[in-house]
Amino acid sequence: MQVVVARIGRAHGIKGEVTVEVRTDEPELRLAPGERLTTDPPENGPLTIESGRVHSGRLLLRFAGVPDRTAAEALRNTLLVAEVDPEELPEDPEEFYDHQLVGLEAVTVDGALIGTVSDIAHLPGQDLLIVERPEGGEALIPFVGEIVPEIDLAVGRAVVDPPPGLLDGRAEEA
Repeated sequence: MQVVVARIGRAHGIKGEVTVEVRTDEPELRLAPGERLTTDPPENGPLTIESGRVHSGRLLLRFAGVPDRTAAEALRNTLLVAEVDPEELPEDPEEFYDHQLVGLEAVTVDGALIGTVSDIAHLPGQDLLIVERPEGGEALIPFVGEIVPEIDLAVGRAVVDPPPGLLDGRAEEA
């Protein structure tokens, strides 16, 4: 199964390094030197990571065959894609891969059906579960422990404890 693990940003310096927007909880594994990643668009790859380092809080990578700033800048906005075994689980039992969550039935703590998780939106502040409602439309549910206290992969269920207004589209008035 292919999983997007990063997006290449702007070139950094003149020796072919690029900034990287990390999209994995395991960058030390997925973005390690020697890793060979496919790309989207495919014509930009595959790319083999030659080296990596953190500079001013940002991950910088250098790829084999990318010798200078011009070549690095040509890779801007390219997605880096890793091959992941679908049976592989994250080390932390409180973490999940997107493909594990998509298709789960979302229910409230009292068992009422909300819908089916159709996608995960990765936003800067937090992730959102996108849930297709049976009556049509979507519910956007912040994927945080206070609102989604339980994920049961064996049963195929995400338990949601929604704050007032989350599921009916209006916030509770103060």
